[in-house]
This record gives sequence, structure tokens and C-alpha cells, in this order.
Amino acid sequence: MKIKEVKLGIISDSRGKDTVFIDINGFSTSAPSGKSTGTHEVPCYRDTIMDDFKSIKELTSFSNFDFKKFEDLTIVEKLFRKKIGGNTLFALEASILKAIASERKKELWQFLGGRKIPKLLSNTIGGGRHTKGKKPDFQEFLVVGDKKHNVLAHKEAKKILKTKKLNDENACVSDLSNEEVLNLMSYSDGFGIDIAASEFYADRKYWYKNKKAIRTRQEQIDFVIDLIENYKPIYVEDPLQEEDFKGFAEILKKTKGKCLIVGDDLTTTNFKRVKKAIEMKAINGLIVKPNQIGSLLEVKKVIDLCKKNNVKIIVSHRSGETMDDTIADLAVGWGADYIKIPVVGKERLAKVDRIENIKRKIR
Repeated sequence: MKIKEVKLGIISDSRGKDTVFIDINGFSTSAPSGKSTGTHEVPCYRDTIMDDFKSIKELTSFSNFDFKKFEDLTIVEKLFRKKIGGNTLFALEASILKAIASERKKELWQFLGGRKIPKLLSNTIGGGRHTKGKKPDFQEFLVVGDKKHNVLAHKEAKKILKTKKLNDENACVSDLSNEEVLNLMSYSDGFGIDIAASEFYADRKYWYKNKKAIRTRQEQIDFVIDLIENYKPIYVEDPLQEEDFKGFAEILKKTKGKCLIVGDDLTTTNFKRVKKAIEMKAINGLIVKPNQIGSLLEVKKVIDLCKKNNVKIIVSHRSGETMDDTIADLAVGWGADYIKIPVVGKERLAKVDRIENIKRKIR
């Protein structure tokens, strides 16, 4: 596949923020952005979107190459990885892959070689940085199921909470405490929690506002273990602040595999940090957000490492989303166990519906 035409543009994401749009030979990708971000994520842009575009325009030599396989993205990364940010690199590489796949008369998920449909994790009741006002300290309360099940769960949550308000991920807004929401969620067939503990960690303590409490590191560890024992979630993400690999390992050891202990801010789709987490037995589940690292070559390395070590893979959307559905193809193509997307809002449904579309084709 020869690159004949490159189009660069700026569009608005679901929060009304500018984000990058790249088209290669008629195949386009736009990148999302996160509000709750890990310290170790790569910058979305080296400085600004326009600076990234300038770097791409200056290095037109990559159009001389004939791209045939996934590994040919090495060409792109040698030229651009140090010159553009994670969002721009992701959009550029994904668009190139779509163009290669099309030339081979395949869809992206087929080109990547997968056929596994991931289970759907949907943020249903929200808190943390994604929600304004009085709210649970935990960032997300998620249900597990197919599209129909998760849509019904979202409607039921709105009815029980007597709210029409949704946060910036389209989850239901509530002023209940974490425990009160967990009491509701425990009636679900399967649910998970994104604690996002780094967001309320400061001065070596965890500062809870709803119910008010200040917990030391060990008290937070014991608190999370008790939550797992009492409420039985299948999934707990970022239960501790993003540098506490040993604490994650203690939770995983003491809960004996009763649920997934998942890294996101801890690991940021970064191969070195994921490797460290696996070696320390700190996680048995991993959030994969391609634009956290930008490089799809590194994302694939991370996924291969997880599979080798029996760590479950959760491909995830971001809070500031676009209509782009690339992550659905990546999740299927690379055999992810779960895909984390709410089921409300056109930007989220674009990805959910893409999964449903691929499912019908596989059948």
C-alpha cells in the first residue's frame, strides 16, 4: 500500500475539545482524550495539534514506502514517534492500517487476525473526576453484559436513582456514597468498579469526601479487600495510587483471584510498567488505551505480554470520545477479553454497534 493522500484536520470530541483527525488514502481515524489521566501517559500532542501536523508535512518521505504488514509501522515510528504526540501517532498509524487492510480486501479486525468478541463493560453510575457536585469518590460503577443487557441496566439505574443527569461519560449521576452504590450494583449479574484512587490520594493518604474518611495506605488496602469480599465485583480497577505496585500485589494475593485487579493509571499501556506489574504479580487484568502510548506496535507488545502471562485484556474508550470506532476492531483483532464502553451517547454507541456488526459477520 502506497500512501497517495494525507488529510489532516481538527474535530471536536464529546466534551467539545479539539482533537486530531487523520485520513490516509480515504481511511480516517480520530483520537479521543482522557480527563482522568495517568502521570506516565505520553502527551496527546508534542505541543499543539498544529505542531504535530507541521512535523507530518515536513516528513513526506514516508509516502515512498510500500506498507504491506502490521510490522511496517516501524517505518512510521522511526520518522515520527519523537516528533508527534500519542493522539496523532495513534490516528496516523490506525489510518495506515485501515488502508493496508482495505488493499487486502479485509476489515481491520480481520487484517489483525482475530475473531474473539470481547465482553462489554459499561460505566452505568459515575463519580470521581467525570462527575460534578456531590458524588461517589469512585470514578465508575460498571455492568458486564451484551448491549441489550447493559442498556437495560442503564435505564434501571436512572429509574432507581430518580435522575435524568448524566456525566461526561454518559453514566448516571448520583450523590450516593460508594457503599450505597455498591449495594445497588451487587444485585447485578456481574459488575465492576474503577476506583481511580490516584484522583483522591495526597500526602500519603486517601481522602474520601462521600462518606468522609481519611485512610492510610494499609487502611485503603484493607478497605478494598473488604469491598471485594462483601460485594463480590468481578473487576476492580486502580484500587491504589499509580505508583503502589506492592500494594496492588498485596490486594491480588489476599483476594486469591476472586476478581480482576486491574491496572490503568498504574500501567498506562506502557510495556515497561506492564512488565513490572506482571513480574511483581500486581495485576491480573489490564486496561489498554492505545492513545495512552500512541504506538500501536507497543500496544501489540503489551497485549502479547499479557496473553503470555494470563492477564486479562480490557480495551477502553476515553472520556472525551469521537465517532471513531477503531478500538472495536483492535479489541476483536487482538483478542481482548473485555471492551470498556458505556452504552449511551452517539460516540459510545458507535463503538458498541461496531462490535455488534463484527459479531454478526463472524457468525
